[in-house]
Amino acid sequence: MSGSSGPLSWPGPRPCALLFLLLLGPSSVLAISFHLPVNSRKCLREEIHKDLLVTGAYEITDQSGGAGGLRTHLKITDSAGHILYAKEDATKGKFAFTTEDYDMFEVCFESKGTGRIPDQLVILDMKHGVEAKNYEEIAKVEKLKPLEVELRRLEDLSESIVNDFAYMKKREEEMRDTNESTNTRVLYFSIFSMLCLIGLATWQVFYLRRFFKAKKLIE
Repeated sequence: MSGSSGPLSWPGPRPCALLFLLLLGPSSVLAISFHLPVNSRKCLREEIHKDLLVTGAYEITDQSGGAGGLRTHLKITDSAGHILYAKEDATKGKFAFTTEDYDMFEVCFESKGTGRIPDQLVILDMKHGVEAKNYEEIAKVEKLKPLEVELRRLEDLSESIVNDFAYMKKREEEMRDTNESTNTRVLYFSIFSMLCLIGLATWQVFYLRRFFKAKKLIE
């Protein structure tokens, strides 16, 4: 860092990189792989905004060669326990659903079998937002040119950015209202406590005064 007190300046490429990150920010891609031991359950959780298309593809590699009756179940639920997608004896496939509200969604893989069986390799590729849309299919249906497709994608990205900022602003307002409400309650409680202490101190003074007068210790 420089010790100069002059205004800060950004090198040339950084604003472009920042814009690029902002355009990519609202969309999300979750690609992950992990090993699933026999008779175990692993879940992945992610918060997703309202009215977003969510798509995913999964592949489960069975390294047991069919031994031990190994089976893997896939279930996707929301925070209320509603099942959005379920597949028994899952091996390879795709899923898609649209969120109805901002919520925490859970993707669970559960393995069941007997005996000593090698761990299964689970590969999950999950997308939502702009990344979940198939723009090639949209181009075929609406007969769009490549430039028009890219403009449509940028338009969706911009809309997603606006929605994200609106949601963050809403959350900020809710948190500010909560803080103000908490501060008001703390203030009222402090005033009430002070009044109680003042009342108790006053009562003690009069009580002790009467007590000492009854004992003729004071006039």
